Amino acid sequence: MTKPDMIVFMGGQGSGKGTFANLLLKQHEFNYVEAGAILRQMPKESEICKKITRGELVGDEDLFPIIAEHIKTDKDLILDGFPRTIGQAKWLVANYADKFNIKIIFLNITEETMIAHIQKRIREGGNRSDDNDTAAVQKRIAAFKSTTMPAIMWLAQQPNVAFFDIKLPTDDIDINFNYIMKQLG
Repeated sequence: MTKPDMIVFMGGQGSGKGTFANLLLKQHEFNYVEAGAILRQMPKESEICKKITRGELVGDEDLFPIIAEHIKTDKDLILDGFPRTIGQAKWLVANYADKFNIKIIFLNITEETMIAHIQKRIREGGNRSDDNDTAAVQKRIAAFKSTTMPAIMWLAQQPNVAFFDIKLPTDDIDINFNYIMKQLG
């Protein structure tokens, strides 16, 4: 029996993970797990919500059961915003490489592009409270560089993971999406 695909969008803040995941959802039926949206729906008084508002990452001991609860192995899956650490990447591969064909799509953009995309999201009426705090945005970018990039580099070396380093050719969403799809084959 053929394993379903797990498409994992990774990249810095504003790289387009959610945008491209939603475009892919329009083309094919996937289970969709958006880690950030799940966490932002947590009660405002919860420690998880307070951490997110401060621009901090949620600890693995809190995150693993939340993510596992949302991953269904019965069909193709898009995973958006997880993993973010080497520990999370190892957990994902250890727990799901035998159940899915894991495909990592690393949306490789510069810090300047991340900031420009976040500012555009704010101008267009995005309602993410963590975008409106410049210090929190800088903290998220720093966390991406120090914590998530090592996880991305680890995943790129795994023999049971297909890894796609995607340098987006333009700011045009449709052109970029078609480019991503061409890279995936």
